[in-house]
Amino acid sequence: MTGTFRRLLAGTTLFLTEFAVTLLLGTLGVVAFLALSREVFDQDAATFDAEAFRWTRQLLGPDRQNWVEAVTFLASRNFITAAGCLLINWFLLMRRHRWYSLLVPVVALGSITLNLVLKQLYNRPRPLLPLTSASGLSFPSGHAMISASFYGLLIYLVWTNVRRPVWRYGVVVALSLLILLIGLTRVYLRVHYATDVLAGFTAGLGWLVVAIPVLKQLEIQAKKRFRKRLQLAEKQPI
Repeated sequence: MTGTFRRLLAGTTLFLTEFAVTLLLGTLGVVAFLALSREVFDQDAATFDAEAFRWTRQLLGPDRQNWVEAVTFLASRNFITAAGCLLINWFLLMRRHRWYSLLVPVVALGSITLNLVLKQLYNRPRPLLPLTSASGLSFPSGHAMISASFYGLLIYLVWTNVRRPVWRYGVVVALSLLILLIGLTRVYLRVHYATDVLAGFTAGLGWLVVAIPVLKQLEIQAKKRFRKRLQLAEKQPI
């Protein structure tokens, strides 16, 4: 009885801790996003956005548009859809982990849907004189939001599954730099303001922070119900 109580207490403590951390991070993400949106629509960020255009041009160079477009493609809907399908098949067929296979589409599709809703809500036009074709509205950046949530999910999966520290830290750093670089390419190509990208990062990470623990708890509850049904079936006479 004592052991059962300790396990129950440990499980409850872990759940409350995860809930508190999720609530805190989610709240910080919402506050940061709202602060950015206020700066944008009060026209207080115009100087910052203009300086960001010049800075990214100096950082990435004036003659690297093809290379930049190749990087920004890694957060396009077509690429993320294909990569997400491959990841789902990997977890279903190779790892046989149903929760991860559910987590991938929820994070990816949820991020895309939320981004479209936010774009319609804020209705900010894109910057003038873009270096490549882009359609739709500007705030928040869809590429930044999708890259933060999808590659952020990969960071979570690597951090929780890869045991060797060299590989774990190496892949996490590489994916983090990729997220940052994708955001820079959107400003470089003048298809988004820097504030669009920052808002996309905060919204994408905020969605990821909420989705992971919620789905994890749903998985735990589903496993508990399955075990109870299995135990009841075993007790019934044949």
